Amino acid sequence: MSIVKSDKIGRILAVDDTRDNLILVRTLLESEGYKIDLVSDGATALQKVAQSPPDLILLDVMMPGMDGYEVTRRIRNCPDLNYIPILLITAFHESSVVEGLDAGADDFIRKPFDTDELLARVRSLLRLKHSIDEQQKMTRQREDFVSRLTHDLRTPLVAADRMLALFQQETFCKISPEMKQAIAVMIRSNQNLMQMVNTLLEVYRFEAGKKTLNLDNCDLKEIAQEVISELAPLAIEKNLTLKLDTHKLNQLGKNPGIIIADKLEIRRVLNNLIGNAIKFTDTGGIEILIFETLPTNTEAIEVVIEVADTGYGILPEDQATIFERFRQGRNKRSGSGLGLHLSQRILEAHGGKIELFSELGKGSVFTIRLLKET
Repeated sequence: MSIVKSDKIGRILAVDDTRDNLILVRTLLESEGYKIDLVSDGATALQKVAQSPPDLILLDVMMPGMDGYEVTRRIRNCPDLNYIPILLITAFHESSVVEGLDAGADDFIRKPFDTDELLARVRSLLRLKHSIDEQQKMTRQREDFVSRLTHDLRTPLVAADRMLALFQQETFCKISPEMKQAIAVMIRSNQNLMQMVNTLLEVYRFEAGKKTLNLDNCDLKEIAQEVISELAPLAIEKNLTLKLDTHKLNQLGKNPGIIIADKLEIRRVLNNLIGNAIKFTDTGGIEILIFETLPTNTEAIEVVIEVADTGYGILPEDQATIFERFRQGRNKRSGSGLGLHLSQRILEAHGGKIELFSELGKGSVFTIRLLKET
């Protein structure tokens, strides 16, 4: 019984304006068990790829109308296509190979080609294709698993939070002060876990493209004041100052500090940044500065929010990766490593960005930049 190797399972698209070349390629590859589709020009090849993407493309470089370089570029510039290996077939010198690889081709073979060499390159590229497909499949399964898990975890966490609140309120029976204190610790731990689960769920919604923003007029000054009011008790508990400075806000344009954004998401970002500043600061305080500016070479007004603290600061080697998912700082108070990553995703979804400047032992400044519609 013969066994067909996995790299032979798939469909190959051969593109060449010379019919004899196509017949030769088809005869050779079909004898090895491959399925072959043949087209004679670049435009038809692109239509074929869009309708039914193959597992590998054998592409002649020199064709009338649209050459192999242009076909390669158009395939690589199509965001909806999964990865398809492209093997260029050329009769030219090294410069044509360089141009083809720069356009996005994966490999090349020169005419007249050796049969064994062509088959070896086809097998190699199909192995690469199958490997990448498997990795993407595993990534999708992992993301789906995490998304479902975090969603399902919320239900028991919410139920536990409500039940603990009832115990603390002595709804069922009287409890001792020591028991109340223990229940308060359990409530805080449960809420921390629920916050982590919610953050993880939001991260995967953004990464899966399933997050919908509810855009409306947002007053950044008002949002900052709300967040500061909520977090002020934490700052007072640590004897930290918490100050909002908006005196530079009225220098440019109309409706200062008002942008089109999702209020809840922008609030989430500010809550995370200010909350982190309080967590990692033991002396001094936190200052939030909001102002507008005109970036170089643009007429659009940019609203800037700076959250500055006098905390520990962040090591230079950690600053480069601080916004990556699950990248925890080296401070013992560091959390799950999701908050800053989610903040960056939220701001990017709004067309904005976040920057960091930090000196060890002197504190950190997180800067939010959002363009304002004029």
